[in-house]
Amino acid sequence: MKNWVFSRNIFVVLIYRILLIMVLFSLCRIGFFMFNSKMFPGVSISQLLTLLKGGLMFDISAVVYINMLFILLHIIPFEVRYKDVYQLILKYIFFITNGIAIAMNGMDFVYYRFVEKRATADVFKTFEHETNLIKLFFRFLSDYWPATLFTFFAWFLMVYFYNQVKVEKPVKVNKIVYYSVNILMIPLVIALVIGAARGGYKHSTRPITISNAARYVESPRDVAIVLNTPFSIFRTFNKKALVKYKFFDDEKLNNLYNPIHIPLKTKPFTRDNVVIIILESFAREYIGSLNHSLEGGTYKGYTPFIDSLISVSLTFDVSIANGKKSIDAMPSILASVPSLETPYTISHYANNQIDGLPELLKKKGYYSAYFHGAPNGSMGFDSFAKMAGFDNYIGLNEYPEKADFDGVWGVWDEPFFKFFGEKLNSFKQPFLASIFSVSSHHPFKVPEKYTGKFKKGSAPILEVVGYSDFALKEFFNEISKAPWFKNTLFVITADHTNESVHKEFQNNFGSYSIPIVFFKAGSDLRGIKNRIAQQIDIMPTVLSYLNYDEDYFAFGNNLLDDSYESFAFNTSGSTYHLYMKDHILEMSDNIPIGLFNYKTDLFLENNLLGRNPDLQLQMEDKLKAIIQSYNSRLVDNNMIIRKPD
Repeated sequence: MKNWVFSRNIFVVLIYRILLIMVLFSLCRIGFFMFNSKMFPGVSISQLLTLLKGGLMFDISAVVYINMLFILLHIIPFEVRYKDVYQLILKYIFFITNGIAIAMNGMDFVYYRFVEKRATADVFKTFEHETNLIKLFFRFLSDYWPATLFTFFAWFLMVYFYNQVKVEKPVKVNKIVYYSVNILMIPLVIALVIGAARGGYKHSTRPITISNAARYVESPRDVAIVLNTPFSIFRTFNKKALVKYKFFDDEKLNNLYNPIHIPLKTKPFTRDNVVIIILESFAREYIGSLNHSLEGGTYKGYTPFIDSLISVSLTFDVSIANGKKSIDAMPSILASVPSLETPYTISHYANNQIDGLPELLKKKGYYSAYFHGAPNGSMGFDSFAKMAGFDNYIGLNEYPEKADFDGVWGVWDEPFFKFFGEKLNSFKQPFLASIFSVSSHHPFKVPEKYTGKFKKGSAPILEVVGYSDFALKEFFNEISKAPWFKNTLFVITADHTNESVHKEFQNNFGSYSIPIVFFKAGSDLRGIKNRIAQQIDIMPTVLSYLNYDEDYFAFGNNLLDDSYESFAFNTSGSTYHLYMKDHILEMSDNIPIGLFNYKTDLFLENNLLGRNPDLQLQMEDKLKAIIQSYNSRLVDNNMIIRKPD
């Protein structure tokens, strides 16, 4: 090996060059940790190795994106690839693109100290109005010279080791074999690139995003070590960054809307267990007992068991989902964090510090577990479970009978609910457990043994709704015999709605209407309360029922407190909705565009904008206060109660 330079097949050289950047990204991760080690107290060597291992998936995704053109120019099956000029062009493409990526990682050595998270795409907007940007840039290079020196060192390693391996044109090869092999390599490389960029090939796996880093950490604080900065920027680039509005001063803002909750502390904390059941696609429309007036009062619905449960439970005459996707629901229900415009878990702010319900109850000695019968990693639920503070995540990997897999999404609801109940029987009290069902999902199939058992309707989902309701019935029949059952608060809700059959539900009120039900055997939680409920109200309501006695942060409100005006809110694209005083206000670009009475105008056909100025102004102020508080708190990473040092 003269001068450490040796010749290789072009695909071998490509692999070498990609691995070189992977090694440098890992080196940058070590440098990031060392530079900010005081901000990650308690991370042991073994934990750091786990974080480095977890980071490889994010590195390969970022490296593939960065080097897409570089890879493409390597795999085209033409002999021009071996020309010196061509190889020189490749070299400078590699140095420029990867050099910028390394610099991004080096930049975050410093920037992380100010924002406590990896830089996202909104970093460009942060500095866009600075008139002395060049002066600031060089000042930072000087003040934080260790980060600058590290970046230059990484650049040196990149250049030096790139030049140690060169491509050599093959000699004495069969042309037909040569071109056949090279052409066949193209789809193989493309398939590998797609899998690497997405983070896997599973049907249920969405392309990985910054929130997925949580699955590799013990403390949510450590997700920044797992990530790399180019990945964080790429994955948030097309996501809308929030604008910090100043509609009101702090005093008026807090009077209109304040997400800081200060319990009265008049009763001792109770240690009841909490079980939260999230039913896939269970629209309120499908439940007969919540729609007595539908179809002229003859509507029976598709959920006989839920109807019977509601008769001995507390529910609400209006109950609203805070989003339209499954990934919107989990933060809303379990951490009281809604998704406005962009799903929270794939937004710039997905790794903000939060105190979810499991984290808050952990302070009171609760064990917590989250159950989802889909393949582990599906929709990033395992990652958010970690961020919210769950002690354990139990998915398809932990389910013993793989034959119960439905072939598409996960374990059929009936066996998985049975498994859930068996696990609950083994938990030490008090516990918090949540389960997300999967069966009431496209392609809307029921197990073969139940063909024809459940009532069908004009939408394919309705038969499966009946099956999932039956699975829930079997679950309650079993656990009602357990000694912990009477000590347990159950919450039954849905992630979002699905296909609507009735016109009353085909609008911006009905299409967000879901069930929210609180049940505890033998308790006074009974009746249909005249209040507006939303998913983000579940966490503060559970805490209130338990007489939780510490201050906490939640964007929702306590549904058991009648001292304030109830309301709900969500978004459809960039249009905001506020539900309040029997009306829905629609606002776009902070300007009201619609006001409807959803109680008297069931189809939302009569726009009342401008006809009731006092109500309109009151609702407009409330919605603007919500937007101001939500945006500023997410942008500033100010979503927990920070106790003084």
